[in-house]
Formats: sequence, C-alpha cells, structure tokens
Amino acid sequence: MNTPSIHNAQSKSRLGDRVYLGVLSLSALILFLLIVGIAATLAWQSRLSIQATGFKFVTGSVWDDAAGTYGIWPFLFGTLYSSLIALLLAVPVSLGAAIFLAELCPKWLRTPITFLIELLAAIPSVVYGLWGIFLLIPFLRDRLMTPLADKHIPLLQGAGYGPSMLAAGVILAIMILPFITAVSRDILQAIPKAQREASYGLGGTKWETISRVVLPYSRSGIIGAIMLGLGRAFGETMAVTMLIGNQAAQTDSGISFNLFEPGYTMSSALANKFNEAQPGLSTAALIEIGLVLFVVAVLVNTCARLLVRYTGKSVNK
Repeated sequence: MNTPSIHNAQSKSRLGDRVYLGVLSLSALILFLLIVGIAATLAWQSRLSIQATGFKFVTGSVWDDAAGTYGIWPFLFGTLYSSLIALLLAVPVSLGAAIFLAELCPKWLRTPITFLIELLAAIPSVVYGLWGIFLLIPFLRDRLMTPLADKHIPLLQGAGYGPSMLAAGVILAIMILPFITAVSRDILQAIPKAQREASYGLGGTKWETISRVVLPYSRSGIIGAIMLGLGRAFGETMAVTMLIGNQAAQTDSGISFNLFEPGYTMSSALANKFNEAQPGLSTAALIEIGLVLFVVAVLVNTCARLLVRYTGKSVNK
C-alpha cells in the first residue's frame, strides 16, 4: 500500500474514532441531563411548598390539607423502616441462594432454579399486592399477630389486624430478593477459578473456600447488589400501598417501631393523596415528597458507591 492510501485509511479511522467518541459522550450526557432535569423539575414544581414549610416539611408529623400543614416525618420513617425490614429478611436468603447457585448447585438444577428466581422479578407489583392481601395478611394475622399481640414482646405489639409495617416489609423482601440473588450469583461466578484452586491446594474445605476466599473477594460487589435491592425497596409503591395500612401511628411523632402497627411510606402517600390534591400548595407538597424521595435515593446510592469503593480497596490490599 502506497503512502497516500495509508494516510487516507488513517484519516478515516480517526474520523470513525471521533464519531464513536461523540456518540458515547452524547449518551452519557443524556443520562446526566435526565437526572438533572428530573431534580430541577421536582424542585421547581414544589417551590411553593418549600417556601411555605421549609425544613419543617421533613421534621413535621402532621399532614392536614385543610389547615395547610404539611409534614412527612411519618412517611419518611415508614419508607426507611419498611426498607430496613425488607433488607433484614431478604439479604440472608438472597446470599444463601446465590452461594448455592454459584458454588454448590448441580448443573442440571441450576438453570431451572435461576429461571424461577428471575421470574419473581418479572411479576408486576400489583400481583404481589393481591397475593399479600389474600394470603400473606391472613397468615400473619392468624399465625403471628393474634397469638403474640398480648405478650408484650418488644416490636411485636400493636393492633394486629393485618395491614402493617411487618406485612409491607415481608412483601418488599420478596420483591427485592431476586435482584440481590441474581446480581450476587453473577458476582460469585465471576471470581477467577484460580482463587478457589489456590484455597483447595492449601487444604481448604468447600466451606472454608467459600467463607474465607469467595465471599471476601466478592464483598464489594455483594454490597452493591444489596444497595440495588434497597433502591428498589425505597421506590416500590403499589404492593406497599395495598399492605401497609396507610395510616400514621397514633403517637405524638406519628411513628412507631411496633411491627404490627400500620404505617405510611412516601410512595404510598403519593399514590393515595395525589388524586385528591388541589392545585397550589397541596399539589406542591406532594411533589416535594417526590423530591425528598429522589434526594434519599441519591444519598443512599452515593453511600453505596463509597462503601463499594472502600471494601474494594480493602480486598485488594
């Protein structure tokens, strides 16, 4: 090939590289603008509420449209508490299932189990809600709440008539379980075989290899999977609205740690109140709930990224 031909080929290659770089940069910019646009829109549409209530919007415990008083502390607490319950229930089961699928499950059984777990993620949340109303709530009420309601056990007190923080936490746990399991399984399977073979070569057993090599090596990824499930729990609306009771606790602060008491989350408050909201301050207050939920999700994801980075560095040391 002569010199002009080589020069033309290099020019075309550089042009293609620039176009490719431009397309990728534009894609990343669109995502960034979407996030900024959502935040700016929520902030602008809720400006009336922000100016009228200030920080009391987050710390207040009374939501009264007639009096023009708006406080979301019970909703914020319900969102965080139900998500925490879901994590406590889902993480051990998810990690156990992920370890079984990645390390112990026979190959002929791995595919059907994986399919069933991933199928859980495809079920619409309203189906989970209906299942919770007709099966989960009666089971919890008859088998757990009624027998324990009068035992004065910490956290296991309250009305115990069914819709409750416990029911919402259980349904959220079931809904986030496939996400944590699938991501954790993929992370465990991505660990180089040399890590396991080195452990076996030193005389390690299967359990010792999993607990001392596989899990520590994949710790940062598993934390990321858990944070992904937490993000899903924060934003879940329909199933939680159908099961949580949609009622703030009858206390001065509007919150209760008793699992048998009904509760409220920010997403369920939006679902219940938006159709009845009047234009003006009432609608702006509801949009500000969305803004607070957005900020909480951003903070949680930021903490998750920092945690993943920290644990990743500690593993690589």
